[in-house]
Amino acid sequence: MASTTNFLVHAFLWLCLAATAFSLSPKFYDKVCPQALPAIKRVVEAAVHRERRMGASLLRLHFHDCFVNGCDGSLLLDSTPAFETEKNARGNLNSVRGFEVVDKIKAEVDRICGCPVVSCADILAVAARDSVVALGGPTWKVRLGRRDSTTASRATADNMLPLASMDLPALIDNFKKQGLNQRDLVALSGGHTLGVSKCSIFRNRIYNATNIDPAFAKERKATCPRTGGNTNLAPFDPTPAKFDTAYFKNLVKQRGLLTSDQALFNGGSTDKLVKTYSSNPDAFWDDFAKSMIKMGNIKPLTGNQGQIRVNCRMAN
Repeated sequence: MASTTNFLVHAFLWLCLAATAFSLSPKFYDKVCPQALPAIKRVVEAAVHRERRMGASLLRLHFHDCFVNGCDGSLLLDSTPAFETEKNARGNLNSVRGFEVVDKIKAEVDRICGCPVVSCADILAVAARDSVVALGGPTWKVRLGRRDSTTASRATADNMLPLASMDLPALIDNFKKQGLNQRDLVALSGGHTLGVSKCSIFRNRIYNATNIDPAFAKERKATCPRTGGNTNLAPFDPTPAKFDTAYFKNLVKQRGLLTSDQALFNGGSTDKLVKTYSSNPDAFWDDFAKSMIKMGNIKPLTGNQGQIRVNCRMAN
């Protein structure tokens, strides 16, 4: 009886892990758990319906995960005696959010699939796509089959995440290190058509920049004083809950909220692309989708690498 039980347990685990034996593919879960992606979509849509800003937050989680040792779910790990969480990195601290929604997605997907078969890294990739779609943006076929890392690195996150203070050469270099080109840089920066930023992040620009529309600076100063109000929020563009081209139209008018935003349209090599996107939504949507697929393919763990975490916040 015991041997039979052990056999069934091992067979069950083998079935749960069988989907992790191949490279990234949009059809990765089609046979092992075809209900997985619809389940993710339901939870994301409900979360975005409750709070429109959550769409931007879930998109950002995928971006900040992929830029640190690849798309491996490392951003979701809490600190342990062995490492400090990436959540404490300067580009993430008191900024990245949406972890509770990821927990809900994980619980629902594992329930639907009957076992932990979908990685946390894949959940981030699919949730990012579903968030963009929920807010009126383009869709794309997410390549799946990533596995989860068992460790994280705050130091690596500090070194690899782009900063709001970066100029264009620094941004180009930062993205190049990830295998991403200037078109990817501009297209992915267009994700700032969604969401908001804190006063402490854009204060220096609105008070000290010369490449800024004076009326826009005055408007932002009304809720972002020179001192205090660090957590006061301002939108990246006038429609922060709608995936559109308003972000790029803002840049052309010198109304970029962050230094790194306006750097894309400041007399440099990316000006032409910003102008194109500002007047051609189809071009932006097409390039954004392509760049999201490309970013999602940064150094994924596959096959026997990593693991499928039972809890996205900790290694098994």
